[in-house]
Formats: sequence, C-alpha cells, structure tokens
Amino acid sequence: MKKKRIAWGLALFLVLMWLCTLISKSIYASRLPMVTTCRTDSKYIEHVVEAEGIVEAGAKLPVTVLGGLRVTEVFVQTGDRVEEGDLLFTVDLEDMKKIMADQELACQKTQLQIDAILHNRELAQEKKALDEARAREDYDALARYQDTLVGRAAEDVVQAEKALEELPDESRGNGSEEEELLKRQLQAAAYAEADAKWNRDNTMKDAGRRVEDTVSEEDEDATLAVYRAELAGTQEKLAAYQEILDGEGKITAPLSGMITDVYVQTGGRVPDTASFLVADSDAPCQFRVTLTKEDKTYVNLNDDVKLKLGDRREINASIDYLAENENAPGTFTALLRLPEDTGTPGQSGTITCAKAGEKRPCCIPLLALHENPGGSSYVYVVSEREGILGMEYYVAEINVSVADKNDKLAAVEGALSEESRIIQSADKEIQKGDVVRLAEP
Repeated sequence: MKKKRIAWGLALFLVLMWLCTLISKSIYASRLPMVTTCRTDSKYIEHVVEAEGIVEAGAKLPVTVLGGLRVTEVFVQTGDRVEEGDLLFTVDLEDMKKIMADQELACQKTQLQIDAILHNRELAQEKKALDEARAREDYDALARYQDTLVGRAAEDVVQAEKALEELPDESRGNGSEEEELLKRQLQAAAYAEADAKWNRDNTMKDAGRRVEDTVSEEDEDATLAVYRAELAGTQEKLAAYQEILDGEGKITAPLSGMITDVYVQTGGRVPDTASFLVADSDAPCQFRVTLTKEDKTYVNLNDDVKLKLGDRREINASIDYLAENENAPGTFTALLRLPEDTGTPGQSGTITCAKAGEKRPCCIPLLALHENPGGSSYVYVVSEREGILGMEYYVAEINVSVADKNDKLAAVEGALSEESRIIQSADKEIQKGDVVRLAEP
C-alpha cells in the first residue's frame, strides 16, 4: 500500500513538473519578439521617377520699343492674353520730346562732321590734282634736260672720233704723242656719255616714282562711313519717336499671344532689350521639369513618359531635351514638346517615367534590408539552435551588398539561399542573437 502511494505521488509530481515547465515555456515564449519572414525571389527591380514641372510657351517672341523712354503706366501683366493692337503701356511725351531734341542736335553735329570731311576731301583732291600736274611738268622738264646732257656727251664722242680720224697718216701707228692724246680724249668722251645715260635713267626713275606717288590711291578712311551710319541710325530713331508722338505715347501689341515676361514698370525707363515676351500662339507649348542627379540615372533623352496636367487624363510624351543646369550643378532640365492645343503656359503637371530594369535572382523586401552607420548593408535571418527549453529560433546577421533597389524591393548579393528565412518585420526591436518566435503563416 505504501509503495502504491509513493508511485502515485511520484506520478503526480512529474505531472506537476510537466505542467510547470509547459506554463513557464508558454510564458517565456509569449514574451519573445514575434517576427514575420520571407524568402528571396527572382524579380525585376522597377524604377519609377515622378517629378513636377510647369508648362511654358514653346516659342517666345520679343516686343521691343525704343530704349530710354519713361513709362507712365503699364496695362498688362504676366499671364494676360493680348490681341494685336491692344494697349501695353504709355510713355511720358514731354520726356520723349527732350530726348528727341537731343537726338536732333546730335544729327546736326554729325551732319557738320560729314560736311567737314567732304570739304576736306574736295580740297585734298584739288591739291592732289595740282601736285600731279606739277610732278608731270617737272618730269617732262627733267627729261628734256637729261636728254640734252646725254646728247652733248654723245656729240663729244663724235668729235673725238672725228679728230682721231683726221690725224695725218705720218702721225698714225708710230705712237706719236698727238695720237695718244686723241685716243685718251675719245675714251674719256665715251665714259662721259655712259655716265650721262646712267644718270639720266636713274634721275628719270626717281621722277617717275614721284609722279606715281601723286596719282596713287589714298588709304581708305572709314570715318565718313561711320558718321553716315550714325546719322542714319539717329534719323531712324527720330522717325520712330515721331511715330510714338503721333500715337500719343501709346505702345500697342504688334502680335497676338500671352504675355510671359514683363520687363517694364511704371516710372522706369524702357530697356534697350525686349520690353515684353509674348508666347507665340501658333507654336505648341512645352513642359519643363527639373530632375535630381538620382532621377537622371533612370531618365534619358527620348525616353517615353506619362504626363498629367491638372485634372486632365495622362498623355504620352517623350524627353526631347535633357541637360545639366550650369547654375545648379547636379540638377538637370528636361523639356517635353506638347501636342498642339495642349497645356497653357503656367499650368503645373507631373511626369512619370517607369523603367523595368534587370531581372535580379535574389530580391527581398526593402523593409528587410538594414544599413550600418558605415554604409554597409545586412539582413536578419532566423536560425535554429538547442536552448534551455528545447529547439528555439534566434536572430542571425548576414552581410549583403545591394545591386539595385527601388522603394519596395532590393536586389542583394551575399550568403543568402532560397531556404533563408529573412526577417521582414518584428513586433519588438530585435538584434543579433535575440531569441524570437515565428508568426503564424
């Protein structure tokens, strides 16, 4: 009987211990972080770029007015649509009359300078003609004189030859003193004739050059042409001022379109450049968008995109222009030509560009990817080991490198396999080595 009671007591103790262990294990397990896991998968990493932009005129035509006029009132602003002949602004007529008086005085001064140049040219031509006549007269007189000298030298040679020929026969051939004297005189006369000819040729060459100098053309002087161009420009301005004066100082639109830029203001002066820019209503609009350096990685020239303007349905478009901004390195401007009758300058919109990318063999949810402060990446996986209460799950860390990613998926490379149970989320903060429990699938 005693042995029976001992056996029942032992059985009761073992049952009690089993119940305590079970309760303790349940309590222990209930306090463990619960994690959800996933497996790697082969997928395409799609990249979607969304960027906001604005519609602008496809072509802007300048409206120019004479610079320097004082503006009294401006009647249009950016965004206004004008028709040809609509009033844009008015100018101060009294101020313009003063400008016209200054311009007229400038015309008179320029005309006096032109008249002076023409008069001086006339005097120079007369002097040139006189110098030429004198040079030719001197040339002719010098030629006659030089010919006379050469003629006299030639005559001396003839006389010397004649004297030698008239020498008596008895005085020839025996080396008489008279014969030797005549021979020397003939030689001297021949030398003198040669010298006279050489002197005549060189003297007349110099005289001919002096004549050529008087008839040669003078260097072209652009001063007269400059003054004439200046006078014509001033007279053209005066005609334009007069036209404005006749129109009572009202400046009107020369074409129809929408005002996109205004460069005049009340009380200011009209710039020498454009006063307004008007969108050409005949040219289709374009859409301008600024992209970041990261966006530029997935957006290229001629790429197809979806464009949504306001509440309108999406339309198909393409990147027609793409370049880095000089004033903001690292950002890029993209332009899209819009179909006719699409968009209004100033209207905002959004482009969407999707790229499927490459198919990657090892993809995981982006939530499962972690990054160290140094920039390296890792994932948590669930592993098994023997614990105090039997087999348990714990957190292991595996380093990976990121080949590509988007806002949902990451393509990684590392010691992962198809059987790896990658921790995607946890109801508590976890770290390497922590014991965890698995959420029911």
